[in-house]
Amino acid sequence: MVAGPQRGWRLAAFNMGILIQREMKIRLKSAQLIPLSFFIAILLGTLVLMLPAAAQGSKGADPLTALFTATTSLCVTGLVVVDTYAYWSLFGKICILVMIQIGGLGIITVTSVLLSAFQKKISLSQSLMIHDMFNLDSMDGLRRFLLRVVRGTLVVEGAGALFYLPVFIPGYGVLKGIWYSVFTAISAFCNAGIDILGPDSLIPYQSQPLMLVNTMGLIVMGGLGYVVWFDLVYGVKRGIKKHYSPLLILRRLGEHTKLVLALTGSLIIFGAGIILVLEYTNGATIGNLPLGQKLLHALFQSVTFRTAGFAAIPQQALRESTCAFGTLLMFIGGSPVGTAGGVKTVTFFLAMINMASFIRQRKENVVFGRKISSDLIHKSAAILTVSFFVTFVLLLALMGTNPVTLTDGMFETFSATATVGLSRGLMGSLNTAGRAIIILAMYLGRIGPISMALFFQYSDQDKNSISFARGRFYVG
Repeated sequence: MVAGPQRGWRLAAFNMGILIQREMKIRLKSAQLIPLSFFIAILLGTLVLMLPAAAQGSKGADPLTALFTATTSLCVTGLVVVDTYAYWSLFGKICILVMIQIGGLGIITVTSVLLSAFQKKISLSQSLMIHDMFNLDSMDGLRRFLLRVVRGTLVVEGAGALFYLPVFIPGYGVLKGIWYSVFTAISAFCNAGIDILGPDSLIPYQSQPLMLVNTMGLIVMGGLGYVVWFDLVYGVKRGIKKHYSPLLILRRLGEHTKLVLALTGSLIIFGAGIILVLEYTNGATIGNLPLGQKLLHALFQSVTFRTAGFAAIPQQALRESTCAFGTLLMFIGGSPVGTAGGVKTVTFFLAMINMASFIRQRKENVVFGRKISSDLIHKSAAILTVSFFVTFVLLLALMGTNPVTLTDGMFETFSATATVGLSRGLMGSLNTAGRAIIILAMYLGRIGPISMALFFQYSDQDKNSISFARGRFYVG
């Protein structure tokens, strides 16, 4: 018979083991439930877009067109096989806009906010999924965090729509101008790149700085990530209250915020410089523009390459060298915990800094005086490798089923998996197999980084207790 104290400790340990096992099961479900939620939402969106009221004319969209459009909207990609402005009715456009907003915020986020609005309790599984999606440090204040996300999103989108009004109202009238402003602002902030302006995206507005600067601002704000937003707001408020200098406010920001701001600014400026050099004499893009407009369009192309999908110059006229460089920017994408796609700036940076540390024979990776854990380094390398492998396989499949060049195939495939949405005019000519491949690419591109991050965080943790003998292998 087990003694009283020993029995109590064993019972407590047994109960604790059950609780941990249950929590692990719930967390493991996040890796499956998040992709499943997107899949179900895409199916529902497809059915809605197949309704006769969603398309122009008396007949609804065919299943493949509806599926493609629902996927590109919910995955905030922007690639289309039909002209959004001409093919879809007002009802269809509203449905597309709703899907873009849901896709940008995240389906789990929208569901949880609706539950909170009706005073219903958020379940433990939902709380864990929100924690996983936004990569939060703790479970405290999730409801408050979600409300701040939604409130901040609406404020930024509303401000962007106001700045669009002087551009659209003179050309389209008050009601239509407001509608175009709202649609474009939401699409830009969610990094979707879908517009209802015409067949040429923002090319007709390439001489209007307000249009381009406002669009860039919305894209960058969506791509920074909500955690960076809140840290910036808190830091500025604290700095004003304590009379800090702007430099001290910046220095007191969190290391993640400082890294994201540094990476975002560097990629935008570096990308613009490369694009300016490569396209400077290209008369079909920016070659015939004044120097000021060349700089503005180089900046815009650098921003939109990484995640947005709006085009202010013809993408099919870009030089092949620019397209090759653009695929790298697409692959990197925006920053974590935002609306942007790609493998994320911080993921790419951690992989690069680990390589640099190995070359310099440094034992630790340090950024802003803070050590980066080996788990983050391993996760970044895994996400980077799997994302590139998936994109490469899809590229081979696209080229094997459609007569496309390597440049065009790379451009469209990287654009799909990174949920960018820029196109060289290839979508309309793809056959059924090609469209199905792009649909799969957009879906995997949207749910891939989230699901992979969760999988690498929670899978096979019990195997870490096993230690093996060191083997002799050779690389290089």
